[in-house]
Amino acid sequence: MEILTDIQNILKQARQKAYQSINLAMVQAYWLIGKRIVEEEQEGKTRAIYGKALLKNLSIELKNEFGKGFSVDNLENMRLFYLEFSISQTLSAKSETLSRISETHDFQLSWSHYLMLIAVKDLNERAFYEIESIQNNWSLRELKRQYNSGLYMRLALSTDKLGVKQLAEKGQLIESPMDAIKEPYILEFLNLKDHYQYAESDLESALIDKLEYFLLELCKGFTFVARQKRISFDEKHFKIDLVFYNRILKCFVIIDLKIGELKHQDIGQMQMYVNYYDRQVKLDDENKTIGIILCQKKSDLLVEMTLPEDNEQIFASRYQTILPSKEELRTLLQGNN
Repeated sequence: MEILTDIQNILKQARQKAYQSINLAMVQAYWLIGKRIVEEEQEGKTRAIYGKALLKNLSIELKNEFGKGFSVDNLENMRLFYLEFSISQTLSAKSETLSRISETHDFQLSWSHYLMLIAVKDLNERAFYEIESIQNNWSLRELKRQYNSGLYMRLALSTDKLGVKQLAEKGQLIESPMDAIKEPYILEFLNLKDHYQYAESDLESALIDKLEYFLLELCKGFTFVARQKRISFDEKHFKIDLVFYNRILKCFVIIDLKIGELKHQDIGQMQMYVNYYDRQVKLDDENKTIGIILCQKKSDLLVEMTLPEDNEQIFASRYQTILPSKEELRTLLQGNN
């Protein structure tokens, strides 16, 4: 019955909202517990000795009343949670309540999310991942994947110090075609090793099979339109590997896949695809088409010499099928800024 289905959906949504509210309330409570533990430790006692005994005694009492969620390790995590997310130290302990937490830090993620974020020691990087998790409703798995792929550092590599600051304050903003481009794209979810021999069609099929992951890697606003899109003119036929649309930029995004090193002919081919979409497909109120060539190797000088100086439509980016070294990315970022 339709009425039964409607009522079931209402109850499921209500339960989900109730669960989320309880979860956020517990995150706020854990922050306050951590705050209280730190305050107790700062009463002139030695952290190494007194702190350990304090957490052990608290754990025994709290587990008896509230269950196993209050082990010594969990209490230590709450303590660390407060220390790492202490935005303001000016509020009076007497006036601090759960309702006041939002004035210091607006916790909107699960406890599992924050346990992971605690381990991100760079404050700008941590702020970026928290903002992106909230804005994009990332699951814990998605957050881990983006962190392990070095998303923050890959985006920071393409901007200046002001841009890095903006990443930490607002997350990734998509305001121009360049904002939607990464270098490199990380496709480790395809399970294709760098030494593995595969054709462009194999790469394309693997991306379609893992389309959800690929959309996450592309960035915000992407929707899938077509694969092997056929275009024809002058009695000649061509097939575009992948076509997407970005709702934020309000434009089509064409992706061409290349195995090996990028050639200038590949750029010319992409220029033809982009011109076709601009002249034959896009509507008057849509923005110019973006073309992205994904290749294993490229010469930046070749790309620069092939494209016009005022290019804002065609981009060539490397892709790799294994997770990058965080140390390598961090070194590049430090050298870039």
